[in-house]
Amino acid sequence: MNLTISGHHLEVTPAIREYVQNKLERIIRHFDQVIDTHVFLCVDNLTEKEKRQKAEINLQVSGKTLHVASVAQDLYAAIDTLMDKLDRQVLKHKQMLRSHDHMALKRLPENGDVAAA
Repeated sequence: MNLTISGHHLEVTPAIREYVQNKLERIIRHFDQVIDTHVFLCVDNLTEKEKRQKAEINLQVSGKTLHVASVAQDLYAAIDTLMDKLDRQVLKHKQMLRSHDHMALKRLPENGDVAAA
């Protein structure tokens, strides 16, 4: 898996990099067919005193790219919610892949006896 972590108006420190890598281990544990990962961290100044921390990720798996974004006042909180959202999407994608392994309805016998098939 290729991992790219970049920051916009933000310096990506080793602590932030390690935190993102540790959080991504949970995703890899659920679905290990990840090809490429791009993580974007940025700080947006919306008003004078309020700063908004934004985290985005593009996760490329075979045949699909998953995109998730999260916004919070703390960067670590944004990364946490980002990984929670990504985990749900990965599990949904994995379930979708597994659910297509059943026999097609047009291939079933016409008399309705599914157990014999």
